[in-house]
Amino acid sequence: MFRTPWLDRWHSPQLILCCFGILCVWSVAKVHAVAPTSSSGSSPTEQTPVSFVNDIIPVLTKAGCNGGVCHAKAGGGQNGFQLSLFGYEPEEDYQHLVLEGRGRRLFPLRPEQSLLLMKACGDVPHGGGVRFDKDSDRYQTLLRWVRSGTPYRLDDDPDLVSLELQPAFGTIRQGDSLELRSIAVFSDGSRQDVTSTSLFESNQPAMITVTEDGTVTASDLPGRASVMVRYQDRIAVYNAAIPMGEGDVTCPEPNNFVDELVFANLRELNIPPSPVCDDATFLRRVSLDIAGRLPTEQETHEFLVSDSEDKRARSIDRLLQSASYADYFANKWTALLKNRRDDASDITSNFAFHAWVRDSLLAGSPYDQFVRELLAATGTILSNPPVAWYKRVKEPKEQIEDVAQLFLGVRLQCAQCHHHPFERWSQDDYYSLAAFFSRIGRKPTDTAGEDLIFHNRGIAESINMRTGKAVRPQALGDAVGDVAADEDPRLRLANWMASKENPFFAKALVNRYWKHFFGRGLIEPEDDIRDSNPPTNPELLAALEKHFVDSGFDMRSLIRVITTSKAYQLSSVPEAGNAVDQQNFSHFYPKRLQAEVMLDAIDQLAGTTTSFANLPIGTRAVALPDNSYNVASPFLRVFGRPEATSVCECERVQSGALSQSLHLMNASDIKSKLAAGDGRINRLIQDKSTPEAIVDHLYHIAFSREPSSDESSAAVAYLNESRVDKEGKPIAPAQALKDNVQDLSWALMNTKEFLFNH
Repeated sequence: MFRTPWLDRWHSPQLILCCFGILCVWSVAKVHAVAPTSSSGSSPTEQTPVSFVNDIIPVLTKAGCNGGVCHAKAGGGQNGFQLSLFGYEPEEDYQHLVLEGRGRRLFPLRPEQSLLLMKACGDVPHGGGVRFDKDSDRYQTLLRWVRSGTPYRLDDDPDLVSLELQPAFGTIRQGDSLELRSIAVFSDGSRQDVTSTSLFESNQPAMITVTEDGTVTASDLPGRASVMVRYQDRIAVYNAAIPMGEGDVTCPEPNNFVDELVFANLRELNIPPSPVCDDATFLRRVSLDIAGRLPTEQETHEFLVSDSEDKRARSIDRLLQSASYADYFANKWTALLKNRRDDASDITSNFAFHAWVRDSLLAGSPYDQFVRELLAATGTILSNPPVAWYKRVKEPKEQIEDVAQLFLGVRLQCAQCHHHPFERWSQDDYYSLAAFFSRIGRKPTDTAGEDLIFHNRGIAESINMRTGKAVRPQALGDAVGDVAADEDPRLRLANWMASKENPFFAKALVNRYWKHFFGRGLIEPEDDIRDSNPPTNPELLAALEKHFVDSGFDMRSLIRVITTSKAYQLSSVPEAGNAVDQQNFSHFYPKRLQAEVMLDAIDQLAGTTTSFANLPIGTRAVALPDNSYNVASPFLRVFGRPEATSVCECERVQSGALSQSLHLMNASDIKSKLAAGDGRINRLIQDKSTPEAIVDHLYHIAFSREPSSDESSAAVAYLNESRVDKEGKPIAPAQALKDNVQDLSWALMNTKEFLFNH
């Protein structure tokens, strides 16, 4: 006789009673499902049919039940009860809520005694606290649903098609409020006000706040902010412009379309721009941003004495054609592409990959070609250096996550486990993108630790690890067609990415480079591009994107149009009306020098070099090929040079710390640079330079400018001071001057003007 394991645990009388009880519960639920009570004088609202998908999921979401810190928590939910994040998997949620645990969470015989309701309203202790009152619409909706037999969907249940906001955008004055209405549009053409069950979230709480019922209030900070509204699996965004008072704003004459769009935005927001910076500030700023170094004394002198009207543009072109530009941006890209040395066997691939990136930048390779050579790389590292990327990034899921974040500005990591909480990307989208990398084959080579990368025709399909179903290569929101078995899917991906119609590829690079030069992206963070994170100046981002595509993905052309704009050349000194602006580029936002750039700047001021193992003497810190040099350099570690473990620029530490201040003040490597026998200070003393000439020279190197009269008189007076030794005996004038010059150099090195690009 056929027997089941669970049946063996029951005696016949117990089984009969259990089945009888289940039958009673099912019968009562069935009665409620087909014949809601109407004889008690209930209102039409109480008789309105309720479906789990269209009514209950929004209630659970609004109450926070399916949030990541509650029952949608990774690893099994909360206290044995698990829901999908924000209700993106309603079928699973229905199983967990209605059928799991022998149905103990719902009580159709006495709906008010359902554990779900009693915990939510506080009748039973609940770790999440009271979520709503018994007289609330949410409680009544849940109660009606249990009474009606907990249907998953109704026979005529329409599907949610879209979510609309009223209004979707507009201007809101400082301190004013307005009410948002969230409208759900269904497949049967019906429209429903779902404001009460929608979730509202501000992307800039300091600028604009929003209540649970959708009331938006602007603060006294001007700018642009947005409110994300979620209902079921749909998202809509309200975009607000918050102008600063009334009045007319005067802007400089524009140099190009960048200025036109930046200044138009400032006029709309009534934020005045700062004036254009002086020549010395511009030269230092653009040299640091393009070449990662301070201007030389000769460059500074020639630039400051020139009266040419186009000298700024010519300086930009000169820097873009220099080897320093290739060094600096290769340093940026190799860190993002994880050119990391974990073992001695990595040295060949590290050097080869760094050289390939640098040479591509120096040659002016188009960005789409650069990415194509990387993604579709095959062969060995020695024959084709881009292959080194596949040595470091081995798993398909890591490959697509890095590619999506770095080259598309889309963070897909969360979609591996559940629907993206702020976007439309699902698990199918995640694994379909991973399928582009599923046919990568590897074979060991004669070189230890190195693999031959090739297209493996024997692998036919990729698997969605959650559903177990096969998926085909599919781009984000777009089809690329069927990929034949003998075709490398990565080429299809590269073609799709470089298409002029691609909504992510050019935008991601433009936004990343804008942040490099302005300190803040038009979309922030720079690699989190999504509908629910809109740009502060959409017209400008679109124009830059178009310029980049029309130029043939020319990165130098993009840098040139950014740096020749007056928006980039504005002073960092705020005006009375723009001091609080941190997103609309009314003035230049100062940036602390990166670790490598700062070390090179200190060497340039001190006239010294830093030695690095296995590299020629004089190699700059920005030209280091990988992260291994951080170990031997306390300076690079303290000031946050990244270890190349992530494609996120946030790995680079740009914030200040006490350890950094102490290092600049007391570290032995700083002292040794200032006292170096072949350094700048000794040469100035040996040349018998006057104190006035020494001060002028140091200011030109450190700040690319002449010292002011007050600075000059104070510095010269200090250099002329006499000194005594520990025993109180006078020190020789030459030695005293040398010590004083070291102190002055140290003081200049520790100023904000030196440590920041402004």
